[in-house]
Amino acid sequence: MLRFFYRHGLKLIILALVICLGLMIYSSSQQILTIDSGNVQADALVVLGGGSDERSVLAAELFLEGKAPRIVVSGYGDGENNVQILEKCGVPSTVITLEFKSSSTLENAKFSIPLLRRLGAHRVIIVTSWYHSRRALACFEHFAPDMTFYSRPSYEGYLRRDWQRKGIKVYLKYEYLKLLGYWVWYGVCPF
Repeated sequence: MLRFFYRHGLKLIILALVICLGLMIYSSSQQILTIDSGNVQADALVVLGGGSDERSVLAAELFLEGKAPRIVVSGYGDGENNVQILEKCGVPSTVITLEFKSSSTLENAKFSIPLLRRLGAHRVIIVTSWYHSRRALACFEHFAPDMTFYSRPSYEGYLRRDWQRKGIKVYLKYEYLKLLGYWVWYGVCPF
């Protein structure tokens, strides 16, 4: 046990501090976890898997507003559903590129960036949930520092009164741990 602590002590201490910090700043989660770049233009949108339909609906709205001419759908499991939602909202299938191998935010970035490069994208809007936007943006910036990334999150479940009903409380707790884990293990700095 002592040898384990000597080997991993610093990581465990950092993890404990982040958990405490996360609990202390829990009431400020919206401001800490959310990054919204506002009204921006880009070469492509990337809609990340996860959440419910709100991410795809927002990506369709942004596309139809002319914010970007292409959409990359990223994520294993719910990608086909996201494509169907985009098409149902009026996005032509010819502007949608699929990335169905990724099963984490880190993989979303690693697998989507080569597709974005092939599309000639230099400015990209990431579409995800509000509580996931900081980590998602950090991952994409980490793997493609030569590209410019923006965040336009969905605000589904943003109001504190909805956290319990929509299950957001659980996501918030894990998001702080994931922010730390991505920083310590993968070098993805969230700040």
